Amino acid sequence: MKFYSTNNKKLVTTLREAVLQGLASDNGLYMPEQIPVLPKEFFESIHELDIKQIALAVARPFTEADVPEEDFHRIVERTLQFDAPLVPVTEGISALELFHGPTMAFKDFGARFMSQLLGYFSSQINREIVILVATSGDTGSAVANGFLGVDGIRVMVLYPSGKVSEIQEKQFTTLGRNITALEIDGTFDDCQRLVKTAFLDQELRDKYFLTSANSINIARLIPQSFYYFSAYARRPRRDKDVVFSVPSGNFGNLTAGLFAKRMGLPVSKFVASTNVNDVVPEYLQRGVLTPRPSIHTLSNAMDVGNPSNFARMMDLYQNDVNAVRAEIAGYSFTDSETTDIMRKMSDETGYVLDPHGAVGYLGLKKYLEESGSDSNAIFLATAHPAKFKDVVERALGKEIPLPDTLAEFVKGVKKSVPVSKEYEEFKTSLKQLL
Repeated sequence: MKFYSTNNKKLVTTLREAVLQGLASDNGLYMPEQIPVLPKEFFESIHELDIKQIALAVARPFTEADVPEEDFHRIVERTLQFDAPLVPVTEGISALELFHGPTMAFKDFGARFMSQLLGYFSSQINREIVILVATSGDTGSAVANGFLGVDGIRVMVLYPSGKVSEIQEKQFTTLGRNITALEIDGTFDDCQRLVKTAFLDQELRDKYFLTSANSINIARLIPQSFYYFSAYARRPRRDKDVVFSVPSGNFGNLTAGLFAKRMGLPVSKFVASTNVNDVVPEYLQRGVLTPRPSIHTLSNAMDVGNPSNFARMMDLYQNDVNAVRAEIAGYSFTDSETTDIMRKMSDETGYVLDPHGAVGYLGLKKYLEESGSDSNAIFLATAHPAKFKDVVERALGKEIPLPDTLAEFVKGVKKSVPVSKEYEEFKTSLKQLL
């Protein structure tokens, strides 16, 4: 299968080159030339498959031209050493828990798959690969841990100073080895801008082999479609399709769901649930995307004012806002609404939501109330509540236990490099570090 740039469909390359480059040379995002539709027999027997078997069937059409079958099986085996359970929360509503991986966030799926795939491709070239990754929280920890110790790869994590939780920060600033944390004096959007600008900097590209591990890289999106299929396989009512509510910031997770639908997954609706960084829900209302500086919220991983993957969404829908509205609903919620539902859910059901999952739940409830949908209703619980321990405990008015995995990270000593958000100063710092 070939992949083209969202800026120019004539700019076509292989999966190998798309993954190694991260961003197309014209600053576009790579998209598959075709999204394969899985056979009817696959969906008839999907409830008999585990997530690894699902992953093999879903991803193989995208990889078969570039990765031999035996190597691909090994990549999937190493990636999916944890599950994504579907947990009933209230009557008719289930949480798809995506926080059972090593960093306890949904991005473990994409980051681990990408680390295996990029490691495989990097062995075929004779250059050190430098990964630049911008994070608003969980991407940095998932990518850093996924690539820790991988030969031939260095990871530079850019994150906004003071705008990620302490545990998130510790998960990528305490690792050392081939991981370097760059603490940017700005927002996530500044971090993302610096990464994109660096990719277009010919001086840097001539000197270093740069690529990205953000969801702008197609290797991050493909595996994130796996758990949508897995959730459908485990849906409570097999005679019904599903509606997914996706806590959204950079919109990679929702775009992966759109890939799944185009592969044949029976999804009646996606709900784009955001915090007050609501440029996509606003787009759905007005028909115009108006990027703006992000606002810091309790659900910080969604603090994105100019979502990269919107370009992929527009490509899928050919810039037709009515086509988007037919498949996606959008709602935004304040921090106050977020903490209120966290407290209510804990008091009434005992289920503890992290602030991102809380926004996903709120969006799902609002959509169900407005539509009267009778589909299997699923929201994505994207991170373990303990990753936002202070926020959750303030909302609930009680202490929550810290899992052993996270407790080990907290013991580590933070090591980061303060860096300016001004590009030329950032570039000078980057060259000194490399």
